[in-house]
Order: sequence, then C-alpha cells, then structure tokens
Amino acid sequence: MDSMEDRLAALEAHVAALSQRFAAAPPPPPAPEGTFWALDGLKQRLPADGSGAVLYTGTVRVAGQHYDWQYGRTVDDLLAVDWTELASTLSALAHPVRLRLLREILGGRQSTSELAEIDELGTTGQLHHHLRQITAAGWLRSAGRGRYAVPAERVVPLLAILAAAGR
Repeated sequence: MDSMEDRLAALEAHVAALSQRFAAAPPPPPAPEGTFWALDGLKQRLPADGSGAVLYTGTVRVAGQHYDWQYGRTVDDLLAVDWTELASTLSALAHPVRLRLLREILGGRQSTSELAEIDELGTTGQLHHHLRQITAAGWLRSAGRGRYAVPAERVVPLLAILAAAGR
C-alpha cells in the first residue's frame, strides 16, 4: 500500500496538472447580446449599493398543466435565514425513489395504483413511506382518493433545484 506521503504527492501532482491545463485554456467567448435578459432586468431593479439578489423564474407545461412562476430574494435576506431550517425540505429530495416519484407525478402518473405499478419504487409500504416524506416536506399534496400532485407553487422551484444540481 502506498504511504500517505506518496498518495498526497500524487494528488498534488494531479491537481497541478489540472490547474495548468485550465490556466492554458482560452476564456469562454462572451455571451451573445440578450443572453442575460433576465439577469439584466434583475440588475436594473436592484439598488447599486446592495449585495445583490437571486431570481428564479420559469414557464412550464407538463401533463397538460401550465405553470408560470417567478421568485426572488436579496442576498442579505438569504444570508440572514437559518439554513438549517431548510434541511428537512431539501433532504426529502435526497433519495432516488422520491425524485422518481416527483418526476412520475409531475408527468401525469398521480394515483398510488399507477405509481405502485413501477417496480423500481419498491413495495406498497415503501411507496407510501416515500409519499409521506415528500408530502410532509411540501413537495407533494394529496389530491384525494389516493392521488397526489406537485403543488403549483413548487413546480418551478423543484425544476430550478434540479437544474442547479445538474449544472
């Protein structure tokens, strides 16, 4: 087995090679005119001496439903929030079965019987456990008679989180 020093030296050499490769790469071309139209609009609405803001917006059509959503917060507001309070909301998304459930429900498979037909989602008991978890976190709501829906106000935020996670 390699010693810790050998492993560290190899890692340092690898990082140095990567750094050299990225330093030699040409800068990306400037964005075409109008690329940052949403960002430009946000900047026009902010005070020049502020710390900035984050805005997400979307127009979505899935499973015959249309959602328009826009939400923004200043950086100062976001930094003032106790992020630990968001852990349960975010952790509800941190499971492959729950993400699959949200995708299926958003795509139109909204009844527990339709969802139970998907083998990868586990047993009926496991399915109900995951549905309870994402419902409790606010990513789903019961639409009655064993049917679930992603609340309209959560559709674009969910997709924005997924877009950010996918980079």
